Amino acid sequence: MIGVIFEARPDALVQISALCIKSGNCVILKGGSEALRTNKILFQIIQKAALEAGLPEHSMLLLEARSEISELLDCYGYVDLLIPRGSNQFVQYIMNHTRIPVMGHADGICHIYVDKEADLKKAIPVILDAKTQYVSACNAVETLLIHRAIAEKFLPELAKELKAHEVELKGTREVQELTGCVEATEEDNRKEYLDYIVSAKIVDSIQEAIDHINTYGSHHTDCILTEDSGAAEEFMMLVDSAGVYQNCSTRFADGYRYGFGAEVGISTGKLHARGPVGLEGLVSYKYKLFGNGHVVGDYASGKRTFHFKDL
Repeated sequence: MIGVIFEARPDALVQISALCIKSGNCVILKGGSEALRTNKILFQIIQKAALEAGLPEHSMLLLEARSEISELLDCYGYVDLLIPRGSNQFVQYIMNHTRIPVMGHADGICHIYVDKEADLKKAIPVILDAKTQYVSACNAVETLLIHRAIAEKFLPELAKELKAHEVELKGTREVQELTGCVEATEEDNRKEYLDYIVSAKIVDSIQEAIDHINTYGSHHTDCILTEDSGAAEEFMMLVDSAGVYQNCSTRFADGYRYGFGAEVGISTGKLHARGPVGLEGLVSYKYKLFGNGHVVGDYASGKRTFHFKDL
């Protein structure tokens, strides 16, 4: 039994319902109030098709009242998993007010590190796409880390292009001196702007970039721009995020773009499903043994001796 509380996007109801049906899960759905009528009609269509296909009558349920969210959060022992999709504040509320396991993410603080061996002509279009293609998405880039060796050449050109696309650049004092941008504070390191704003910092090494990302990031999606395969391998191994890319936009972190067809959400946890969660992320393991009177004693006693010593 899965409970999904999602934002006001009717297509989310269709994707989530389809994935739960296909994976053999019952589902309780609660969509945003802004799409209440649309969700209700879509749910009726899907439920009718499900019943005609032979699914149990109560395998799907649509909640309509906001008060029912609190009731859902109290269903420990009946609901196996909650998947919240919405603002940071809302997801944090869900996580802090239920005993039911929660899968998903609260923040989307994504980084792009521009390495000293980056192709600078390639780098700017990737950064612009990651920031502006859909600025309010959780996989939009929020922080840029620039290697010192290329900062003087790269940052002024980047600042010019960001300005042309109406993106506000915030930066450390060093970045300000090179670009004339707005000052960034410590708080900007932890900021998910969801707006036409991006912060930038100059780093001395790939290790400093990795440390910054693992300290301030949300373990969602982070990228290195480099032509050095060794640097890319190091970055992708050591950055502790659900998605780690080389030379491409963070906006690719999406179930549809991964070829899943649909997703119930993106998980930044470290157990079971991680990253965009599609069909496989909604199933778990069951071990079936077929025996013929087998007992463990036949394989241990007298046939395998265990020797112990005080360590």
